[in-house]
Amino acid sequence: MVDKKSLRIVYMGTPDFAVEPLKALINNDYNIVGVITNYNKPSGRGQRIKESAVKVFASENNLKVLQPQNLKAPEFLEELKTLNADLQIIVAFRMLPEVVWNMPHLGTFNLHGSLLPQYRGAAPINWAVINGDKETGTTTFFLEHKIDTGNIIMQNKIEILDNDTAGTVHDKLMYSGANLVVETVDRIISEGVISTPQNINNVIELKSAPKIFKEDCKINWDDDCKIIYNKIRGLSPYPTAWSEFIYENEKEISFKIFESEFEESIHEIKIGTIITDNKTYIKVAVKNGYVLIKEIQIAGKKRMNIGDFLRGYQNIDKLTIKYKN
Repeated sequence: MVDKKSLRIVYMGTPDFAVEPLKALINNDYNIVGVITNYNKPSGRGQRIKESAVKVFASENNLKVLQPQNLKAPEFLEELKTLNADLQIIVAFRMLPEVVWNMPHLGTFNLHGSLLPQYRGAAPINWAVINGDKETGTTTFFLEHKIDTGNIIMQNKIEILDNDTAGTVHDKLMYSGANLVVETVDRIISEGVISTPQNINNVIELKSAPKIFKEDCKINWDDDCKIIYNKIRGLSPYPTAWSEFIYENEKEISFKIFESEFEESIHEIKIGTIITDNKTYIKVAVKNGYVLIKEIQIAGKKRMNIGDFLRGYQNIDKLTIKYKN
């Protein structure tokens, strides 16, 4: 059995999601000899240089940080070798070349935000909520050539509630994933490298999690009310579902929806019709019911609840929903 303080770990990650597992490793007395994160990039309207969440945390804890632009650059590979890692851990980072993930003798494992082999890809949390799934989880697996296909080490399930959003599921998985990373390293040093190939033969429907682009976020108001509701919560708070109002002069006004509800109902109202009391609610007639818009952001304006929107917008009766492209 390897002593945890003598085990040399290189950790790779970038966003907030990757901070909690790193914190958990430190709190459990693991020896982090280096942290690899994305290089500083300009961000926001002012294009100010911003450090990644992982770099900020690593620096605060006096950990050695490397920020390569090119993961195949000889100078980076040489510096990585000098860290002499026994194990590498990847959480929300870039695709690694084989020369990197094959370097440590105990291998390189990744934390993925789904129950593999389901939702291989870039946006597993979003797609699980969009598809109306009732559970998801985290998986640790060893890296191989094809993305998200390596042998599974451990998994941990969580429930997706009917009112969960991608944001709330993200936070649940962030903490359960942090625990799973520690449990995985504990298992590796106590039992050795034990893993199981991913089996897709017994999967009735294999779901994927491709990267989500702006057009994927546009609401199709011809869909069923629950499908639209799941799409809105599955894209909230980011990258956010959106649509367009049409003003009486044919001007189109783009808006995002962060929160909604749905009412199942059989009706004969035209799809896309806006129904409102001009004070507290807006709902849109769709198939098999209505979608109630609870939190909205008009292009160029701040995010607000629907009551504030109605108080500040005097011409709601002149708006219609653009539901045909």
